[in-house]
Amino acid sequence: MPSSISNSAGSILIIGASRGLGHAMAEEFFKKGWSVVGTVRASASRTKLHDLVEASAGRVTIETLDINEPEQLASLRARLDGRAFDILFVNAGTTNVPTETIADVTTQEFVRVMVTNALSPMRTVEGLQDLVSPTGLIGVMSSGQGSVSNNTTGMREVYRGSKAALNTLMRSYAARHADDARALLLMAPGWVKTDLGGPDGRLTIEESIPSLVNVLLDQRGTRGLQYLDYLGRTVPW
Repeated sequence: MPSSISNSAGSILIIGASRGLGHAMAEEFFKKGWSVVGTVRASASRTKLHDLVEASAGRVTIETLDINEPEQLASLRARLDGRAFDILFVNAGTTNVPTETIADVTTQEFVRVMVTNALSPMRTVEGLQDLVSPTGLIGVMSSGQGSVSNNTTGMREVYRGSKAALNTLMRSYAARHADDARALLLMAPGWVKTDLGGPDGRLTIEESIPSLVNVLLDQRGTRGLQYLDYLGRTVPW
Protein backbone atom coordinates (compact mmCIF):
# COMPACT_ATOMS: atom_id res chain seq x y z
CA MET A 1 0.00 0.00 0.00
CA PRO A 2 1.49 3.42 -0.90
CA SER A 3 2.41 5.70 1.97
CA SER A 4 -0.16 8.27 2.99
CA ILE A 5 2.60 10.46 4.47
CA SER A 6 3.89 13.36 2.42
CA ASN A 7 7.49 13.17 1.20
CA SER A 8 8.02 16.78 2.25
CA ALA A 9 11.10 17.67 4.25
CA GLY A 10 11.55 16.09 7.66
CA SER A 11 14.39 15.09 9.95
CA ILE A 12 16.60 11.99 9.93
CA LEU A 13 19.23 10.57 12.27
CA ILE A 14 21.77 8.48 10.32
CA ILE A 15 24.08 6.28 12.37
CA GLY A 16 27.34 5.85 10.48
CA ALA A 17 27.40 8.72 7.97
CA SER A 18 31.07 9.60 7.61
CA ARG A 19 31.63 7.94 4.23
CA GLY A 20 30.27 5.48 1.69
CA LEU A 21 26.57 4.64 1.80
CA GLY A 22 25.87 6.57 4.99
CA HIS A 23 27.38 9.78 3.68
CA ALA A 24 25.55 9.34 0.38
CA MET A 25 22.27 8.97 2.27
CA ALA A 26 22.97 12.13 4.26
CA GLU A 27 23.70 14.01 1.05
CA GLU A 28 20.57 12.70 -0.68
CA PHE A 29 18.27 13.63 2.21
CA PHE A 30 19.90 17.06 2.36
CA LYS A 31 19.21 17.56 -1.35
CA LYS A 32 15.56 16.73 -0.64
CA GLY A 33 15.39 19.51 1.96
CA TRP A 34 15.64 17.34 5.05
CA SER A 35 17.46 18.14 8.27
CA VAL A 36 20.15 15.53 8.91
CA VAL A 37 22.05 14.46 12.00
CA GLY A 38 24.84 12.08 11.07
CA THR A 39 27.21 10.24 13.36
CA VAL A 40 30.93 9.64 12.95
CA ARG A 41 33.43 7.89 15.16
CA ALA A 42 35.76 10.07 17.21
CA SER A 43 38.79 10.81 15.08
CA ALA A 44 41.14 13.60 14.21
CA SER A 45 40.57 12.99 10.51
CA ARG A 46 38.11 14.98 8.46
CA THR A 47 35.29 13.13 6.70
CA LYS A 48 33.03 13.83 3.72
CA LEU A 49 30.25 14.52 6.20
CA HIS A 50 32.22 17.49 7.55
CA ASP A 51 32.28 18.94 4.03
CA LEU A 52 28.51 18.50 3.76
CA VAL A 53 28.01 20.24 7.11
CA GLU A 54 29.91 23.29 5.89
CA ALA A 55 27.69 23.56 2.81
CA SER A 56 24.41 22.90 4.60
CA ALA A 57 23.61 26.23 6.29
CA GLY A 58 22.91 24.40 9.53
CA ARG A 59 20.67 21.65 8.15
CA VAL A 60 23.33 18.95 8.61
CA THR A 61 25.01 18.39 11.96
CA ILE A 62 27.45 15.82 13.30
CA GLU A 63 27.36 13.73 16.46
CA THR A 64 30.09 11.36 17.65
CA LEU A 65 29.34 7.68 18.16
CA ASP A 66 31.08 4.32 18.03
CA ILE A 67 28.16 1.89 18.05
CA ASN A 68 30.32 -0.75 19.71
CA GLU A 69 30.66 1.43 22.82
CA PRO A 70 27.44 1.35 24.90
CA GLU A 71 28.61 4.33 26.96
CA GLN A 72 28.83 6.45 23.80
CA LEU A 73 25.35 5.35 22.76
CA ALA A 74 23.99 6.42 26.15
CA SER A 75 25.77 9.77 25.84
CA LEU A 76 24.33 10.35 22.38
CA ARG A 77 20.83 9.57 23.64
CA ALA A 78 21.30 12.10 26.43
CA ARG A 79 22.56 14.78 24.03
CA LEU A 80 19.55 14.25 21.76
CA ASP A 81 17.02 14.33 24.58
CA GLY A 82 13.99 16.34 23.52
CA ARG A 83 14.65 15.88 19.80
CA ALA A 84 12.23 14.05 17.49
CA PHE A 85 13.13 12.44 14.18
CA ASP A 86 10.95 11.22 11.35
CA ILE A 87 13.50 8.54 10.46
CA LEU A 88 16.23 6.69 12.35
CA PHE A 89 18.54 4.79 10.03
CA VAL A 90 21.37 2.60 11.32
CA ASN A 91 23.99 2.21 8.61
CA ALA A 92 27.16 1.34 10.53
CA GLY A 93 28.74 -2.01 9.73
CA THR A 94 31.92 -3.87 8.84
CA THR A 95 33.19 -6.84 6.86
CA ASN A 96 36.07 -9.31 6.91
CA VAL A 97 38.21 -11.12 4.33
CA PRO A 98 35.62 -12.36 1.78
CA THR A 99 37.26 -15.75 1.24
CA GLU A 100 37.52 -16.51 4.96
CA THR A 101 35.27 -19.47 5.79
CA ILE A 102 33.78 -20.36 9.15
CA ALA A 103 36.53 -22.99 9.41
CA ASP A 104 39.22 -20.33 8.99
CA VAL A 105 37.97 -17.35 10.98
CA THR A 106 39.39 -16.69 14.42
CA THR A 107 37.05 -16.34 17.36
CA GLN A 108 38.18 -12.74 17.80
CA GLU A 109 37.39 -11.84 14.19
CA PHE A 110 34.05 -13.66 14.29
CA VAL A 111 33.03 -11.77 17.41
CA ARG A 112 34.17 -8.43 15.91
CA VAL A 113 31.99 -8.86 12.82
CA MET A 114 28.98 -10.19 14.72
CA VAL A 115 29.09 -7.44 17.33
CA THR A 116 29.46 -4.66 14.76
CA ASN A 117 26.91 -5.97 12.26
CA ALA A 118 24.24 -7.53 14.51
CA LEU A 119 24.48 -6.75 18.22
CA SER A 120 25.48 -3.08 18.05
CA PRO A 121 22.95 -2.01 15.38
CA MET A 122 20.15 -3.56 17.42
CA ARG A 123 21.40 -1.98 20.62
CA THR A 124 21.32 1.32 18.73
CA VAL A 125 17.74 0.75 17.61
CA GLU A 126 16.73 -0.15 21.16
CA GLY A 127 18.55 2.84 22.63
CA LEU A 128 17.29 5.50 20.22
CA GLN A 129 13.83 4.21 19.23
CA ASP A 130 11.98 6.65 21.44
CA LEU A 131 13.44 9.58 19.46
CA VAL A 132 11.42 8.49 16.40
CA SER A 133 7.96 9.95 15.94
CA PRO A 134 4.96 7.60 16.36
CA THR A 135 4.35 7.67 12.59
CA GLY A 136 8.04 7.54 11.70
CA LEU A 137 10.36 4.91 10.33
CA ILE A 138 13.22 2.87 11.79
CA GLY A 139 15.57 1.40 9.22
CA VAL A 140 18.71 -0.71 9.35
CA MET A 141 21.19 -1.38 6.54
CA SER A 142 21.19 -5.10 5.95
CA SER A 143 22.35 -6.87 2.79
CA GLY A 144 20.99 -9.23 0.21
CA GLN A 145 23.64 -11.59 1.53
CA GLY A 146 21.65 -11.79 4.75
CA SER A 147 19.01 -13.82 2.91
CA VAL A 148 19.21 -17.47 3.97
CA SER A 149 17.17 -18.81 1.05
CA ASN A 150 19.23 -16.86 -1.51
CA ASN A 151 22.51 -18.26 -0.24
CA THR A 152 23.32 -20.80 -2.95
CA THR A 153 26.98 -19.90 -3.53
CA GLY A 154 28.52 -19.58 -0.08
CA MET A 155 31.42 -17.10 0.13
CA ARG A 156 31.54 -14.15 2.53
CA GLU A 157 30.39 -16.62 5.14
CA VAL A 158 30.99 -14.58 8.28
CA TYR A 159 29.53 -11.42 6.76
CA ARG A 160 26.48 -13.35 5.51
CA GLY A 161 26.00 -14.86 8.94
CA SER A 162 26.19 -11.47 10.65
CA LYS A 163 23.55 -9.97 8.36
CA ALA A 164 21.29 -13.01 8.74
CA ALA A 165 21.63 -12.58 12.50
CA LEU A 166 20.77 -8.90 12.18
CA ASN A 167 17.65 -9.78 10.17
CA THR A 168 16.53 -12.31 12.77
CA LEU A 169 17.09 -9.89 15.64
CA MET A 170 15.13 -7.21 13.82
CA ARG A 171 12.27 -9.67 13.34
CA SER A 172 12.32 -10.34 17.07
CA TYR A 173 12.24 -6.59 17.71
CA ALA A 174 9.25 -6.25 15.38
CA ALA A 175 7.45 -9.09 17.15
CA ARG A 176 7.98 -7.41 20.51
CA HIS A 177 6.63 -4.14 19.09
CA ALA A 178 3.70 -5.54 17.14
CA ASP A 179 1.46 -2.72 18.34
CA ASP A 180 3.89 -0.03 17.09
CA ALA A 181 2.53 1.93 14.13
CA ARG A 182 5.98 2.84 12.83
CA ALA A 183 7.46 1.40 9.65
CA LEU A 184 10.42 -0.96 10.15
CA LEU A 185 12.80 -1.67 7.28
CA LEU A 186 15.79 -3.87 6.64
CA MET A 187 17.42 -2.49 3.49
CA ALA A 188 19.62 -4.31 0.97
CA PRO A 189 21.52 -1.65 -1.01
CA GLY A 190 22.91 -4.04 -3.62
CA TRP A 191 26.58 -4.77 -4.14
CA VAL A 192 27.96 -1.23 -4.24
CA LYS A 193 31.49 -0.05 -5.01
CA THR A 194 32.58 1.31 -1.62
CA ASP A 195 35.44 0.70 0.80
CA LEU A 196 33.28 -2.02 2.37
CA GLY A 197 31.79 -3.42 -0.83
CA GLY A 198 35.08 -3.41 -2.69
CA PRO A 199 35.98 -2.40 -6.25
CA ASP A 200 34.08 -5.28 -7.89
CA GLY A 201 30.64 -4.07 -6.81
CA ARG A 202 27.98 -4.14 -9.52
CA LEU A 203 26.51 -0.76 -8.59
CA THR A 204 27.84 2.72 -8.03
CA ILE A 205 26.67 4.71 -5.04
CA GLU A 206 24.74 6.91 -7.47
CA GLU A 207 22.88 3.87 -8.81
CA SER A 208 21.93 2.60 -5.35
CA ILE A 209 21.40 5.33 -2.79
CA PRO A 210 18.97 7.76 -4.48
CA SER A 211 16.64 4.81 -5.15
CA LEU A 212 17.12 3.46 -1.62
CA VAL A 213 16.21 6.84 -0.14
CA ASN A 214 13.07 6.99 -2.28
CA VAL A 215 12.09 3.53 -1.00
CA LEU A 216 12.47 4.75 2.58
CA LEU A 217 10.29 7.77 1.88
CA ASP A 218 7.65 5.70 0.12
CA GLN A 219 7.44 3.18 2.97
CA ARG A 220 6.69 5.71 5.69
CA GLY A 221 3.25 4.96 7.05
CA THR A 222 3.53 1.27 6.15
CA ARG A 223 3.24 -0.47 9.47
CA GLY A 224 5.44 -3.43 10.39
CA LEU A 225 8.74 -4.94 9.23
CA GLN A 226 9.82 -5.41 5.61
CA TYR A 227 13.07 -6.64 4.04
CA LEU A 228 13.52 -4.69 0.80
CA ASP A 229 16.22 -3.94 -1.72
CA TYR A 230 17.20 -0.53 -3.08
CA LEU A 231 14.50 -0.77 -5.77
CA GLY A 232 11.76 -1.60 -3.27
CA ARG A 233 11.62 -5.30 -4.11
CA THR A 234 11.02 -7.81 -1.32
CA VAL A 235 14.10 -9.85 -0.42
CA PRO A 236 13.34 -13.44 0.68
CA TRP A 237 14.28 -14.18 4.25
